[in-house]
Amino acid sequence: MTTTTMQPTEGIILSTGVYDLLKDQIRRRKLSKFNEAKLERELKSATQVLRRDLPADVVTADTRVTVKDLESGAETTYKLVGPEKARRKNNTMSILSPIAVAMLGYSAGSQVQWEMEDGIRNYQIVEVAPL
Repeated sequence: MTTTTMQPTEGIILSTGVYDLLKDQIRRRKLSKFNEAKLERELKSATQVLRRDLPADVVTADTRVTVKDLESGAETTYKLVGPEKARRKNNTMSILSPIAVAMLGYSAGSQVQWEMEDGIRNYQIVEVAPL
């Protein structure tokens, strides 16, 4: 006999507010066709939770995320905040920036694929921590 956990095995986990922001990005046609189709698929299977119920290792607003570009091997750390709080002088980035939209709802260890200005890129989320 096997037991299963209640955590979703597929799909991203988003707070209701972030889910609504991403739906708005699709409505406003702010994404490439590749990214729009990918995000629509992800949102269909997404689990929506209250912000306080998000697991600590899920990428959302007010998190520090270290991501590895799987082609170059380069690691970069981003401080993700809501669009209204993003300030270059504070070294913070909006959750609606291309790299952030690609990672929202995923947890540490996940691999994501997203179309950037220089083509489709593959990333691995190395670490997620609260700001």
